[in-house]
Amino acid sequence: MLIPARMSEAEEQRWVSVMLDKLAAQESKRVLGDAELEQRAERLSAQFFDGRARPASVRWVTNQNTRWGSCTPSEGSIRLSHRLQGMPEYVVDYVLLHELAHLLVPGHGPRFWRLLEAYPRTERARGYLEGVVAADRLPHLPGTGGE
Repeated sequence: MLIPARMSEAEEQRWVSVMLDKLAAQESKRVLGDAELEQRAERLSAQFFDGRARPASVRWVTNQNTRWGSCTPSEGSIRLSHRLQGMPEYVVDYVLLHELAHLLVPGHGPRFWRLLEAYPRTERARGYLEGVVAADRLPHLPGTGGE
């Protein structure tokens, strides 16, 4: 993203936040249901993990406000935060792949991250999510809709 050099750091952060919101709205017009989310997980597992990651369930939850997703390998269950709804598809796919990878490799060691290297948008999705977290920490200025 190109930003004019004359912008202050605060203006730059606000502008990036506004543009991320616009991008998210354009790229993701509808929300997937749980059944569609499960189908998507199956497709991603087939495409990137040779179908080896087989979740027993994949669903949206509203009780995850500090993480994007979670996985319980012993149950084969994957839960994605409702906060991902409306974000670009590549971001949702990344979080799904992250949780699917936990069905194959517990923890976040080198083997885990090697699995995610297969997804070409890993770094972009991680950057997007980091931007969302950073934007949430910014003070909301009067007149920007955050008051």
